[in-house]
Amino acid sequence: MKRIAVVEKDRCNPEGCGGYLCIKKSPLNRMGIEAIVKGPDGKAQINEDLANDTLQVVVNVCPFNAIHMVKLPDHLTTRPIHRYGKDQFILYSLPTPTFGKVVGIIGVNGIGKSTAIKILASSIKPNLGDAEKEESDIDELIKLFKGTEMQIFMEKFKKKEIIVSYKPQEVELIQKNAKGKVKELLDKVNETKKLKEVIEILELDNILDNDINKISGGEMQRVAIAATVLKKANLYIFDEPSSFLDIKQRLKIARFIRDLADEDTSVLVIEHDLIVMDYMADLVNIMYGKEKVYGIVSQLKPAKTGMNAYLEGYLKDDNVRFRDHKIKFEVRSSDKEKKKDVRFEWPAMEKKLGNFTLKSNAGNIHNQEVIGILGPNGIGKTTFMKLLAGVETPDTGKLETTATISYKPQNLASDSEELVMNVLKQTIQYHTNDIIDPLNLKDLFTRQLKQLSGGELQRVAVAEALGKKADIILLDEPSAYLDTEQRLKISKIIRNVADTTGKAILIVDHDLVFLDYVANRLIVFEGQPAREGKQIGPMSMEEGMNLLLKEVQITLRRDDQSGRPRINKLDSVMDRKQKDAGKYYYN
Repeated sequence: MKRIAVVEKDRCNPEGCGGYLCIKKSPLNRMGIEAIVKGPDGKAQINEDLANDTLQVVVNVCPFNAIHMVKLPDHLTTRPIHRYGKDQFILYSLPTPTFGKVVGIIGVNGIGKSTAIKILASSIKPNLGDAEKEESDIDELIKLFKGTEMQIFMEKFKKKEIIVSYKPQEVELIQKNAKGKVKELLDKVNETKKLKEVIEILELDNILDNDINKISGGEMQRVAIAATVLKKANLYIFDEPSSFLDIKQRLKIARFIRDLADEDTSVLVIEHDLIVMDYMADLVNIMYGKEKVYGIVSQLKPAKTGMNAYLEGYLKDDNVRFRDHKIKFEVRSSDKEKKKDVRFEWPAMEKKLGNFTLKSNAGNIHNQEVIGILGPNGIGKTTFMKLLAGVETPDTGKLETTATISYKPQNLASDSEELVMNVLKQTIQYHTNDIIDPLNLKDLFTRQLKQLSGGELQRVAVAEALGKKADIILLDEPSAYLDTEQRLKISKIIRNVADTTGKAILIVDHDLVFLDYVANRLIVFEGQPAREGKQIGPMSMEEGMNLLLKEVQITLRRDDQSGRPRINKLDSVMDRKQKDAGKYYYN
């Protein structure tokens, strides 16, 4: 069984460990064998050819968990596609574009999803595992994939018959680098001459004359998607197209992307929202391995089979279990639960911000209860949370409470030099077993907030909010930047905190699977974005979901195997049956 060694350079901190502790403690180095050396970047570097089981000592003594010694699965016999450095992340195989189909790519963060599609988009030149080689010849790739669908794709690529249009994950980087008005940007890439049609579908009319660097994250996401589809291509690639979008926008984007695929066009999508992925994808590739160490791409599977295999954590074809537990959705009905005492009440309130007016009716939340909050962007959900948190003061209505409140805002400060261990001091003291350990936060303790990725910062912020001594916890978009597993893990932690501590928790989020997993009741916001918003509820999950789903004209059922919520095919027998019964949401 082959073994690989990886050093996470961003975690390696020679000064912090007293000067290359790994070299000092390495049994091989003590014998005069330079298995670990100081690399050209000043970080530790492992000579993988010399590595053996004795180096497990080094893995254990590294205080920053920067070193990994991993045995690869027995079935893995193919050469790597790409390696970032001698002791860096390795990617095996690639997702398979299929003409006429939308292929979804599912996997945890750090498993190589973005690397894989950047290779297909030619943003990264693959080196077939030879880190000293700048790039490999296309004929080597064709030979590597001989006898597979990827061989055909690579041959077409060599003949320049594949034209790629790619929407990257980090749309905020586009925003930082681009200049001018939104319409000017879209005019430049309008190769398909369908600008008017795309603007209408993606609802961009109101921002065409806005500067590109002054629009919101959700608006930038839709602009980036528009720019991608306006280019003439036969392979469209989208990396996390639902980020920053509300549920209505997500479903509209999903339909739009799904309709791009035809007999001459292939679509690849990375997406963490399971409902959106299920709605878009015909087929899926599962990516598994060990985060930041190596990633493997599974065979193509039908979307339903593949997504259930992912939740199961087991690939039958390869006889590989890549997770030690199943992810299972349980049917819960808040109406059948024993009613708890009211923990917190708020009055009817109004707040005017510029041209926008929020009207909130009176409501309450019980002990051990989680209330989910849904609605379009710009409709007042965050303003409502700020009113409850005391960050904003209502124009009418007065919030009088003795309850203590913990608040995680939507936008997280990422420029702080504060150490994670100091931020999480209270959570570490009281909730190491139920919050810190499940979220794998110990590895981040000695890092500054400004050094964290978006997903890492989100996990820290959620852990901080949940760990504070408070009666009420307010979480604004806790699933942002997180992969599917992290979202479901956090929802389980939130549920557990509510049940074991008696705390009441309100959550704003756009991921229906996330809220389905965690919430007892719902609040739905309606109105006209950027003009007026109105709070409806709290109400039962069934009533709230029916209200929302009826407006977007979709119905949800539970998957018979995993219990996950799935969108019924439009005008299918099940879709018509549920609509006729007025049950847009399963119970």
